[in-house]
This record gives sequence, structure tokens and C-alpha cells, in this order.
Amino acid sequence: MGRANAAYYANHDPFGDFTTAPEISQMFGELIGAWAAVAWALMGRPDRIILAEAGPGRGSLMADARRVTARVAPDFHAAAQVHFIETSPRLRTEQAKRVPDAAWHDDLSNLPDGPLILIGNEFLDALPIRQFRVQDGQWAERHVAGSDFVEISCPPQSGLPVDEADEQGYLERNEPAEDFVTSLARRLAAHGGVGLLIDYGSAQNPGDSLQAIRSRRMAPALEQAGEADLTALVDFGAVARAAQRGGASIQGPVTQGAFLNALGLMPRAVKLAAGRPETEAAAVLGAARRLAEPAAMGRLFKAIAVTPHGFPPLPGLAA
Repeated sequence: MGRANAAYYANHDPFGDFTTAPEISQMFGELIGAWAAVAWALMGRPDRIILAEAGPGRGSLMADARRVTARVAPDFHAAAQVHFIETSPRLRTEQAKRVPDAAWHDDLSNLPDGPLILIGNEFLDALPIRQFRVQDGQWAERHVAGSDFVEISCPPQSGLPVDEADEQGYLERNEPAEDFVTSLARRLAAHGGVGLLIDYGSAQNPGDSLQAIRSRRMAPALEQAGEADLTALVDFGAVARAAQRGGASIQGPVTQGAFLNALGLMPRAVKLAAGRPETEAAAVLGAARRLAEPAAMGRLFKAIAVTPHGFPPLPGLAA
């Protein structure tokens, strides 16, 4: 999965295959920008803040966030130094068109020292998973051989939790995602800041959730590896435990719909739609509903914050 996605993002325009929240509406990035400004104020308004995004896509979220902070939070805007965590040269070029003053890094460890606000929207879901299956008390790990899955028995003392397997016996582990969150937690505990992670997922092991998207349609996961986007549901319970292992606390998770509505999505949509032609106004309001309604992205997508212990409550993340 890791090699396939590295090839895919290096050689394809992923937004020809799928659409993320920042591409659906400018409102998403605007609300995240306003949220970050409040988080900065809760941090004590440091003179310099690293404003980082992991997996920033085309840079649309950050461009929209920076546009709104320049208008409504100029002190935060001046203090924030934009950094992107991105390995794809193709996407870095796209991001530079929208946020030309950004600095780029291959991973979290390369970010400069200092207080940090990190945003990760649909970042964890693309990191490579491992899959296991239990039958009659015996665990096997799923591997890829050619164009097929094969199952190879695990050692008897594998330590995998049988009670976490789904009804079909599947258990997914996203170790790179957990390692990222643990590293983020250690950084925040040491230097201060917050991390906001938004992704599609569940409160516990999602079972067999690997999927491929190509040309905006589902595709067989092992067909034409490197030609489709591979993702898996995020286990937010595992994310929370990873943060706690790193010495941090969490706020949330809450559904994306609850998060965005608490930040004022619908009033912003009404204001943005006002005075526009009927079809444009309908598109603005339709985009807001797509982001927040339970039947669209509002329930499946969730938001969680990683913070140092004792950090004040953040907007939109009250349980």
C-alpha cells in the first residue's frame, strides 16, 4: 500500500479521482483558519508559530485559511509561518501556486522547533495498513502476492486482541498513523501547540476497510497498483491511544458535521450565498450540506485534537 500510494501521488493528479473537503468549498479552509487563530490565542499568542499541514493536497485548505486570517486575525496571520509535510514533487508544485511562502518537509521530524499548530485533513487514511484475520483462535496476516491476497499464519504469541476483530475476524492496524500521532504528541508536550486531525473513520477497529478509488469510482484494491488512491478507515480509538502514549491529551473525536456546525458553517454559507445568482447560491448551500449532513460527509468524517495536558477546551470539540 505504501509503495502503491507513493507511485500514485508522484505521477497522478489525485483530484481527478476524488474530492476532499477543501476542494468542495472554501468554507472548510476558512473555518479551519479561524479555528487555528483561536487555538493560537489559547496558547498565549506566541510571537512565532509553526502553522503546518500534513498532506496538504493542492494547498487549497491553507490558502483559504490564510486568506481569512489575514482579514480577521492579523496578529495570528503575521505570527504564523506556513510549513507543509509533503513528499510528492508534483503536489509540491501545485501547493506553491496557492501558498508560495510555504516551506516543505518530508516528515514531521523536519519541522523547525517551537510551538506548533498542525492540521491533517485526510492524511492518516492514506498511510499503509496491516490486516490480520483470526479463525478458530489462530491469527494470520494478509499479504499481497502478485494480484491476490494471501494469508500467512502469525506466531502463536502474536498478542493480537481477538476481542477487537470484526464479525468476519478482521483486524486492521495503521502503525505509521499511530507513530505519526505519537511523535506529534511528544512534540506538543515538549514545545506546546495543538494538532487537528480530520479523517473518515470509526471509533474502533474498522475491520477490512481497504479501498481503491480511480476516476471517482471504486476499483479493485489490487488492480493496477499505483494507478488508484488506496485508503482505509482511521481507527480513532487507536489515534487517541497513540496520543496518550506520546504524553498528550485528546479533545474529541466528534463528527465533522458537529465540528463544522459549531464553528459556524451554515451562517457562513448563508452569508457567502447572499446576493449571488440563484444557481451559485444553491451550490454554496449544497456544498455546506455535503460537508456537514450525516448522509454525506458529516457523520463518517470525524475531528480530533491532540494537545498538551491541561490545554483549554478548543472550539467545536466538546464531547
